[in-house]
Amino acid sequence: MFEKLGLQLYTVRDYLGDPSLADYTFGRLSEMGYTEAQTAGNAFDAKLFGELATKHGIKIVGTHYDYNKILNAPEETMEIHRMWGTTNVGIGGMPSEAKSNLDELKKFILEFNRAAELYAKHGFRLTYHNHNFEFVRIDGLKTLMDLLYEQLDPVTTSFVLDTCWVAAGGGDVNAWLRKLKGRVDILHLKDLTIKKDKKTGLLQPDVTEVGNGSVHWDSVLATAEEIGVKHYVVEQDHNFTGSAFASLAQSAAFLKKYQK
Repeated sequence: MFEKLGLQLYTVRDYLGDPSLADYTFGRLSEMGYTEAQTAGNAFDAKLFGELATKHGIKIVGTHYDYNKILNAPEETMEIHRMWGTTNVGIGGMPSEAKSNLDELKKFILEFNRAAELYAKHGFRLTYHNHNFEFVRIDGLKTLMDLLYEQLDPVTTSFVLDTCWVAAGGGDVNAWLRKLKGRVDILHLKDLTIKKDKKTGLLQPDVTEVGNGSVHWDSVLATAEEIGVKHYVVEQDHNFTGSAFASLAQSAAFLKKYQK
């Protein structure tokens, strides 16, 4: 259903702190079959960071970048993304004040659209990554996700749809993929499990290896191909089986059957 397997590098954030460690990490990822990556910041020189990824056959296809720099240093931001060879300039989530205040949410959408208009003139597209909080109703009727869908510019912006967090928020992953047809360049492949909180005893959603949770991958990946998703990117924030590398190897092995 897809050709190239990608990784959100936040998964291996603890192994990218310096050039030597990053070199080792990119090599390990390449051996597992990961050939694309989405950044989540870089702890050292951006040029060298990109060169090390390229050395191991890993192409940067998008970012989670500093939102303040996106807004206030567009030339620098675009230059770094050009250097990395990607037109997807993204953020990992909205400012905290917009999560629970309707006026702040509207302000965020307005400034995001304004920035996206500028970036689009230079061939870039701003991307927004969802969590589960966007599925809370913020005005008594509509969820944050509804308003993002309705008000973010479908031409100059796109969504990095996260399968786990859509499901954890009570959303239908397939329905949201179809709803966002043409607006999802990067799909986060992340599975959902339920764990008991040790302190409260309450059941809580959590992330797990792809194929180890409740996301129905046959239908999700078929829908993703149907709507034209370009990049399939594994992300696992935590809850590893031994180590991040062990979990990533498990996810890659499961996804082999879906690769062309």
